[in-house]
Amino acid sequence: MTLGTSWAIDWTRACAAVIAEHRVELITLDRDIGDGDHGENMDRGFSAVVGKLDDLASDATPSDVLKLVATTLISTVGGASGPLFGTAFLKASVAIGSEPQLDSAAVVALLRAARDGIVLRGKAETGDKTMIDAWTPAVDAAADAQAAGEDEAAVLAAAATAAERGAEATEPLIARKGRASYLGERAIGHRDPGAQSTALLLRAAASVAAGNGEAHSSDANTSGTES
Repeated sequence: MTLGTSWAIDWTRACAAVIAEHRVELITLDRDIGDGDHGENMDRGFSAVVGKLDDLASDATPSDVLKLVATTLISTVGGASGPLFGTAFLKASVAIGSEPQLDSAAVVALLRAARDGIVLRGKAETGDKTMIDAWTPAVDAAADAQAAGEDEAAVLAAAATAAERGAEATEPLIARKGRASYLGERAIGHRDPGAQSTALLLRAAASVAAGNGEAHSSDANTSGTES
């Protein structure tokens, strides 16, 4: 099984749905260690993306869909989230080229390019208590699954599970990047909102690839905050 434009479009819609579902949770997480606007910004951005999906050409490729997501997030999402997630989707769109179907190797390339784009833009590393703590284990798990001969849905499932664990693992960390870094040890015990939203987006990708439609709260390892 390969993943085509319909998967990319359905993933985008699922992203919008899961971010809307978890908007309050993400706001709460960000209020604890940031300025509290992450959930609202992400919800606004993906809502704007969904509103533009009908503008895609009939022969649009998965890359075209990801590029639309990227440019819309960059132009509509405030704070750091827009540039970071926008860069992730933009680099991912470039990585997969104009191929109409994505195999498991292309899925890994997509995820790796997205992660590397965020690193380039945000200068964060694993252990800094940022979304990279979800993206890097996701990329590693996807690569391992692909090397083991797993199909695209299984590769994405492995990435999503690793991202969820990575997001949870940010809780005991001291933040070294972003607004949370000003809190020092007071950031300990709080989950990074960008890592959590990353986990939600990747679980949405895996759920759509598996034919399960939109990702809901039971699909993602959440922190137990209000959603």
